[in-house]
Amino acid sequence: MQDAIRDLKRKQKNYFYSGETKPLAFRHKQLEALKAGIKKREQEIIEALRKDLNKGEHEAYMTEIGFIHSEIKDTLKNLDYWASPVRERSPLTHFGGKSLVYKQPYGVVLIIAPWNYPFQLAIAPLVGAIAAGNTAIVKPSELTPNTSSVIRELIASTFPEQYIACVEGDAEVAKTLLDEQMDYIFFTGSTAIGKKVMEAASRNLTPVTLELGGKSPAIVTEDANLKIAAKRIIWGKMINAGQTCVAPDYVLVHEKRRRKFLKLLVHYLKKWYGPEERRNRVYPKIVNERHTERIAKLIDPAKVFYGGNVDVESRYVEPTILVDVDLDDAVMGEEIFGPVLPIIFYEHEYEVIETVRQRPNPLALYVFTENKESERFIMDNLSFGGGCVNDTIMHLATPYLPFGGVGESGMGQYHGKSSFDTFTHNKSVLKQPTAFDLPVRYNQSPGSLKAVKRIME
Repeated sequence: MQDAIRDLKRKQKNYFYSGETKPLAFRHKQLEALKAGIKKREQEIIEALRKDLNKGEHEAYMTEIGFIHSEIKDTLKNLDYWASPVRERSPLTHFGGKSLVYKQPYGVVLIIAPWNYPFQLAIAPLVGAIAAGNTAIVKPSELTPNTSSVIRELIASTFPEQYIACVEGDAEVAKTLLDEQMDYIFFTGSTAIGKKVMEAASRNLTPVTLELGGKSPAIVTEDANLKIAAKRIIWGKMINAGQTCVAPDYVLVHEKRRRKFLKLLVHYLKKWYGPEERRNRVYPKIVNERHTERIAKLIDPAKVFYGGNVDVESRYVEPTILVDVDLDDAVMGEEIFGPVLPIIFYEHEYEVIETVRQRPNPLALYVFTENKESERFIMDNLSFGGGCVNDTIMHLATPYLPFGGVGESGMGQYHGKSSFDTFTHNKSVLKQPTAFDLPVRYNQSPGSLKAVKRIME
C-alpha cells in the first residue's frame, strides 16, 4: 500500500507540474464534470446513505447532495474573479513599483473525510481544491463503506487518477497517506484524531486545515421566543440522529422559562419522532454498535426527562432530553454526537459565560433572544467558530459565510470563496521599473539617511 500511495502521489505531483490544472477553463470544465457525475448518481448516493446511516431521501439530499450543488454553482459563478491577481498599493519607498498578489495552487492536496456526512464532507473540500487548481487525493471514511464506494466510483469515472483519486481504507491507510509529503492536508473529524493529523503534518511543515468539533451550546434567554427556540433546537439536534459536528450539544435555559421550554421540546419530539410519526419519518441510525454503546453510557436514567431507550443491535438511540444536568456529569465530559440533549438552567447571564468558558472554544454557538443587549453580551464575551442568532446549523448552509473552528474546535475555514482561499497560496510579487534606480537605498551618507527617514516615518 505504501508503494502504491507513493506512486500515486508522484503521478499527481508530475501532473500538477505539467500545468494542466491551472487554466481557468480547465477548472470550470472539471467542476461541471463533477456536478454532472453527482447528478447522474443521485439515487446511488441516496441509497448508499440509507444503507450506511438510514438517512431519508429528504435529509440526504438537503444535507449532502444539494449542499454540494450549491457550492459548485457559486464557485463556477465567481471563480474567474476569485482567481484574478490582486493589485495592491505600493508605498513611497517603492516608487514606480507595482505590488501584485497572485493566486497560486499548493499542489497535491489530501482530503480526509469523516463518516457523519460522508458524501458532503468528502466532496465539498474537493470543490475548493479543484477550483484553486490543485490535484487531490480523497480518503473517505471506512465506517460508511457504501458511500465510500460511491465516492470512489464517482471520482474514478469522472477524473484520471493522476488528477483526482480516491483511496479507500482504514486508519492505517490514512496514516500511510499522512506519512507522504503532501502539499496541503484538509481533515474533518474528531479533535483527538485532528491532533494526530497536525502532528503528522508538522513533520513536513505541511499546511493544514482542521475541521473538528466540541460541545456547542444553545443559549435560551429569558425573553426568547420559546416556540421558535424549541422547534429549531430540536431540528438542529436531531438531524442525522445528532451526529453533526455543529449540532447543539447542550442547552442553557433561563430558570424562569424552564417548564414552558421543556413542554415545547417534548411537543416537537413527539410530533416529529414519536411512535406514530416514526412509521412515516425515516430516522437515522448511529454509525455502528460501538458508538451506540458509547452514547448509551452518557444517559443517566435518573435525569431522563424524555426518551432514553437504546437498542444497540439496531443502532437506535431514542431522542432523549436530560434535565438537572451537572457540569461534571459524563454527558458533559465529551461531545455527545448523538440524539441526547442535556438541559442546564441558569439565573444570571454571567453564569452562561462562565459555563461555556469552562470548556474549549466550541465549533458553534446558538443564542435565542429578542434582546439586543443580551445578544451583544454573549457575542462579545464568548469565542466560537461560528453560529446563529435565533436558529441552529443554518450558518453552514450558505456559501457566503466562512465555516471553521477556533482553538480545539479547529483551524482554517472553507465554503464558497473561503474554500478557494484555503487551497490557494497568495504569492506576493513586486514588479520594479528599470528605467530609473533611486540611489538613496545604496548611499550611506547622512543626507541619504535623512531622506530615508522622511520617507519611512
